Amino acid sequence: QVQLVESGGGLVQVGGSLRLSCAASISSTVAMAWYRQAPGKQRELVARILESGSTNYADSVKGRFTISRDSAKKIIYLQMNSLIPEDTAVYYCNGFYNRYDWGQGTQVTVSS
Repeated sequence: QVQLVESGGGLVQVGGSLRLSCAASISSTVAMAWYRQAPGKQRELVARILESGSTNYADSVKGRFTISRDSAKKIIYLQMNSLIPEDTAVYYCNGFYNRYDWGQGTQVTVSS
């Protein structure tokens, strides 16, 4: 059974930064992604990283967020800079092509 454990969230002011981590008990080369769910909204894709290392981002975070991975440690990161209140959500990692059981997520709150 695949386990996904997200961490690194918190309360930050507008313009601040956070780095989220996802420890995944799966192959380090699997295509992975970060998702988020804001209150009252559907879960949305934020960023993905393919087996090749190719990355892609939602328009709303392009230029501010960076997804990366440490294959040896099996950790996927999401560096979030220039945070805005609209980034407030619970952030989850999961597969990009294949979905596994969702983890508990990590709460990110951006205060103005």
